[in-house]
Amino acid sequence: MCITSSRQLKQVRKEFLDGDARFEKKVMICCGTGCLANGAQEIVDEFDSILRKKRIKGFTIEAVRSTGCHGFCEQGPLVIIEPRGTFYTKVKVKDVADIIEKSIRSDEVIDKHLYTDPATKQKIERYPDVAFFSHQQRIALRNLGKIAPHNIKDYIANGGYQSLAKVLTTMTPDDVITEVSKSGLRGRGGGGFSAGRKWRSCADVESDTHYVICNGDEGDPGAFMDRSIMEGDPHSVLEGLAIAAYAVGAKEGFVYVRDEYPLAVVHMQKAIEDCRKEGLLGENIFETNFCFDVHIARGAGAFVCGESSALMKSVAGEVGEPRAKYVRSVVKGLHDQPTVLNNVETFANIPIIFEKGADWYAGIGTKKSTGTKVFSLVGKVRNTGLIEVPMGITLRQIIFDIGGGIIDDRPFKAVQTGGPSGGCLPESKLDLPVDFDSLTENGSMMGSGGMIVMDDRTCMVDVAKYFTDFLVKESCGKCVPCREGLYQLHKLLVKISEGRGEESDIDRMEQLSEVIVNASLCGLGQSGPNPLLSTLKYFRDEYTAHIRDKRCPAGVCRELITYNITDECTGCMACISACAYHAITGQKKKVHVIDQEKCTKCGACVAACRFNTIDVR
Repeated sequence: MCITSSRQLKQVRKEFLDGDARFEKKVMICCGTGCLANGAQEIVDEFDSILRKKRIKGFTIEAVRSTGCHGFCEQGPLVIIEPRGTFYTKVKVKDVADIIEKSIRSDEVIDKHLYTDPATKQKIERYPDVAFFSHQQRIALRNLGKIAPHNIKDYIANGGYQSLAKVLTTMTPDDVITEVSKSGLRGRGGGGFSAGRKWRSCADVESDTHYVICNGDEGDPGAFMDRSIMEGDPHSVLEGLAIAAYAVGAKEGFVYVRDEYPLAVVHMQKAIEDCRKEGLLGENIFETNFCFDVHIARGAGAFVCGESSALMKSVAGEVGEPRAKYVRSVVKGLHDQPTVLNNVETFANIPIIFEKGADWYAGIGTKKSTGTKVFSLVGKVRNTGLIEVPMGITLRQIIFDIGGGIIDDRPFKAVQTGGPSGGCLPESKLDLPVDFDSLTENGSMMGSGGMIVMDDRTCMVDVAKYFTDFLVKESCGKCVPCREGLYQLHKLLVKISEGRGEESDIDRMEQLSEVIVNASLCGLGQSGPNPLLSTLKYFRDEYTAHIRDKRCPAGVCRELITYNITDECTGCMACISACAYHAITGQKKKVHVIDQEKCTKCGACVAACRFNTIDVR
């Protein structure tokens, strides 16, 4: 049956909710990529196996839902029991039978599976009371952890496709663009350009063909925001894409997904097929003149294809190389036709803007950066995972309130935002509001939303070297400033990290960076020197120590450090077992010794030592 009206949408919603009302409890199991890697599917299978043998009043296997990423990746696999919201962490297959007997058949809470707050050491029963969740405001992630991503009716039951119906039956394309502009929504893919302005520019171009493209090519190290949305709530992306298509006059759209995201591809393809079956994609949607279909284009893992013009080349089957920026994609994009390209998170915001209104959305965040932003919070922070916060929240609130602070209570050193082209911000910037303009003014950028936290054991020269090396390898090589300039920057950073640096190298790197920024063809080169420039700005003393003193203050750069075992060594033998090069000798309960000629400075002994008795200088 095709859904052709809001009335039919409401009927589907009612039928699904009536079916859900049969269950006294529901179990939501996180089946995002992280939890799946830790055995979440086996947990789902165990629920299925046990419930096929046992009959529980008011509960069947249909009440067990495989959902998208809940966000709290550090504590997965996660199981939530509704309606109470009982929150179980690090669940294993062997725990399932106990959960069924105690928490489903009866109302007992199993303390050993509850989350322990690292600050208070108290067990917390309900997930809304966990600081990781309570400080968030979820809009783009509103359905993650709440619906089964492969079930279109579950999405409809949570208000899905009502915004599309509203737009197609009560609004003109110009009305739609006006509402998006009024909301203040800026693209969440990195540039932060006004979505409304982009859509209007495309719509104003006279052409028989327009395209809309969703950029799911998320290549930043440590970033998994778009992946999680495509895996956990694919219909929100399709609904936003369809609304954009109506606004600009497009009949065809594409979702560009990285080849490294197989689950996202599966769920997006299933969502597209279900929409076609239900009449939400195809001809005369909601019995209007609007016709629209979506296809998946798979990327081959090239970081540069996250850049708009390179991505469109890739979609067209050509080599993914960027072109000059004076050629605007809203005028000449895919196949040289006017094209709107926004990222996954941007499109996921669109349906709720039309559900709750542009004024509601504009009232969240700051005046120039409205709404919320999704971040992947990773690195040396206790609570790693996927978070969504209102624009204007400070870095301190994110890292210490949501993230729970630094692992092992070590000193905070820096946070990098914006991916490999972003910048590193020091402790003095912890109270900086997180919005597009503030981050840019301080030498970093919003980017797509990667946030990497670093402690005092992080060498900033090494960080700049790592990200520059990444960009060198990912450069398409089309323009000389990027191809050769980044390569030379990396060579100078290697030279400094190995203790061969000269003071003139710093001036040389700054001059070279200026050329790369001003002369590169696309955003990869134009922002490529950011990690270097930001670390030079805030951590120049570390560069000086590497060059003048031939010393790495963080104890990271191998050529500049030595490992020694202190007299406090307990002789536990852990470091001997960890050393693959037999560089450590000693007897049990006696101080061990490191042979400097054999030591490769790999750090395995430091990681193995529980008593912090290995000195790195």
